[in-house]
Amino acid sequence: MAKSKYALGKFELRVGKSATGKGLFAMTPIPKGSCIIEYTGTTVKPEEIDKINSRYLFEIDDDYTVNGNVPQNKARYINHSCKPNCEADGPKGHVYIMALRNIKAGEELNYDYGKEYFDEYIKPNGCKCTKCASK
Repeated sequence: MAKSKYALGKFELRVGKSATGKGLFAMTPIPKGSCIIEYTGTTVKPEEIDKINSRYLFEIDDDYTVNGNVPQNKARYINHSCKPNCEADGPKGHVYIMALRNIKAGEELNYDYGKEYFDEYIKPNGCKCTKCASK
């Protein structure tokens, strides 16, 4: 049987200081296409979202959103980038973070949060990702 592309790799990751607060860093090289980590948390329905004071919400479909603001969810520390090295992907009900390219040891993991999140939370204060900060 073929290995699923969503089989989690055994990569060493650490939370550390980044240019935008805390970030998640690769401590070992991560090959392109690897499944790095799953974004986990509690699932909430659309009508419950306004009651939650969290910026760690990840919509998985029209019926459910993952509230990733839980201590065991290291993936919540992955920051936004306009030139990401990762992307979010996964089968129904799951969000996996996949490597878009080879990632070096010590490099911060990042993905594009999407236009809606960017416009609401990042754009008003100016994007501080590596691509935008170097302009």
